[in-house]
Amino acid sequence: MASSVLFLACLLVPVSARGSDRDNPQPYALIFGTVWDPDGHPLYGVKVKIRRADEKKARWELYSNHTGEFAQRLPAGKADYIVWADVKGYKLPSGRQLKPGSEVTVHIDYDERSDIGLHLDW
Repeated sequence: MASSVLFLACLLVPVSARGSDRDNPQPYALIFGTVWDPDGHPLYGVKVKIRRADEKKARWELYSNHTGEFAQRLPAGKADYIVWADVKGYKLPSGRQLKPGSEVTVHIDYDERSDIGLHLDW
């Protein structure tokens, strides 16, 4: 009986009064970018990898969306990140083969946004 009363009381208490992580959001940094083909068109579905500059393996992997854009949240704080496009297995409708462009180094100081572009080659 007591457990059913407690259950009903929980249902009646508003969600905002129960407490959540939204009450105390954690700061984060953001790398936002666009993947471009050599002709300057945004590319959909390209795998983007991100790693800390002092590490060898990618820590984050994501794909560009229909407008060629991607975004990755990172821990707030001073750090350098390396961002690159992995075009292994990526096929264009035209059949042309893409080559990865240069890696981009991003420096983050705290909870900021950094906008970049990844430019691929033929």
